[in-house]
Amino acid sequence: MKFHSVPKKLRLCLIFLVPVLLSGIIKANRFSPVLPTVTYYLPADFSAEARKVFVNRLYDSIHLNELGLQKDVLELAMKGFSKLSNKGKLNRDSILTIVDFSRSSREKRMYIIDLKNIELLFNIRVAHGKNSGTEYAHHFSNVMASHKSSLGFYVTQNTYRGENGYSLRLQGVERNINDKALRRSIVIHGANYAGENFLHQKGMLGRSFGCPAIPMENHKAIIDAIKEGSCLFIYSPNKKYLNLSTVLNG
Repeated sequence: MKFHSVPKKLRLCLIFLVPVLLSGIIKANRFSPVLPTVTYYLPADFSAEARKVFVNRLYDSIHLNELGLQKDVLELAMKGFSKLSNKGKLNRDSILTIVDFSRSSREKRMYIIDLKNIELLFNIRVAHGKNSGTEYAHHFSNVMASHKSSLGFYVTQNTYRGENGYSLRLQGVERNINDKALRRSIVIHGANYAGENFLHQKGMLGRSFGCPAIPMENHKAIIDAIKEGSCLFIYSPNKKYLNLSTVLNG
C-alpha cells in the first residue's frame, strides 16, 4: 500500500506517532539494563512427560547404558534436578553429577553430564565411606563422625585447600538425610586410594571418612567443572532413602 493512498486522518496520525515511537525505542535501548543471557534452564512447567522424553534422548545419545548407569537412576536424578532448578537453588543448572553407589567401587560410577550440550564430561571412579561397606556401599548415615556416606541431593559450594588439597564443599539439601554434610566436612577431594594404581594393587578402591573421594589424576578439572551451584545426586537402591527423600517426595 502506497502512503498517499492512506486516508488523510491516518496519515496525520502516522506523521505524529512514528517519531514518538522511534524516540521511545531508542531511549529504551539506551537506558534499559543489559540482562545476562540464560544459557540453559529447565522451565517451571517441565512436565513429567517432557522430562521422560528428555531423559530417553539423553540416555541414548551419550550411551549411558554401555557405561553401566540404569535409566531409572537417571530419571530419579532428573526429577530431583528439575525440582531444585525450578526452586532457584542451582547457579549452574546445566550440570548434573550422579554417583551410583549400587555399583562396585571397582567400576566408574560417577557421571558428570552437561545437559545443555547432551555430553558426558567425566565418567570416573569414586570412593565411599569406610563404614558404608567394603567393595559396595550398603550403609548410610547423616550422623557426625559415622564415617559413612550420605545419599541424596546436594548443591555444590565453593572450593578450598585443606588437609586433602583442592576440595569442594557440598551442601546437603535433604533434611535428616544429608543436611549435616557441611558440619561433617563431607566434601569432594582427590585421593590416591581412589586411583587406578590402588585399584590394581588392592582389587578395590580404598575408603574415605564419608566423602565421595575421586582420583588425584584429574580431581582439579572435575571439581572446577561442577563447583559453585551444580546438582549432585548420590544414589543407592535404599528403600528408606527412596521413601523419605524430601526432594523426590516433596
